[in-house]
Amino acid sequence: MKDTIRLFVAAILPPDVQNTLQQHLQPYTHPAIRFLPVQNLHLTLFFIGNVPQEQLTSITHRVQEVAQRHQPFILDLEQLEPGPNRRQPRLLWARFAANPTFEALSYELSAALAQQPAKKLKPIPHVTLARFKKDKPVPADLPVVELDAPLQLPVPEIALWQSELASPHPVYSVLKHFPLS
Repeated sequence: MKDTIRLFVAAILPPDVQNTLQQHLQPYTHPAIRFLPVQNLHLTLFFIGNVPQEQLTSITHRVQEVAQRHQPFILDLEQLEPGPNRRQPRLLWARFAANPTFEALSYELSAALAQQPAKKLKPIPHVTLARFKKDKPVPADLPVVELDAPLQLPVPEIALWQSELASPHPVYSVLKHFPLS
């Protein structure tokens, strides 16, 4: 058994949201773009990283405590775009409108789980859709895609996920669900 485990906290995407996002990726077809498998799509709230296996119980308890203090919420999709910096993107993401409930939940998870004081960057609600291959230049003039109809992402619960590094993509698995109440 490994001594450490790689963890993050994220919301699970409903199948209809996954499918809608996948259906709008055609403008991004390019050899330098590596799309994430649909089962890996999630809304990250806090990346914990590698921690000793024996901390899993404590981390699970802290995530549960935070989840119990927050209400379910809904995010509104703004657009699909290169990000987080459009001039020098590292990925393609579905960026959602700023949401105070998302921000409060993200900040509280960070305070409860960070190994060191967290940077005070404003969390941006997003789903990573693709990454750029390291051995190829990032394509120029990638478009911003706005959907024809509004897309909402309901977040009734969060989950503690494990990330196992593998090729060509990491393998993500949900360890525990935490309803927001």
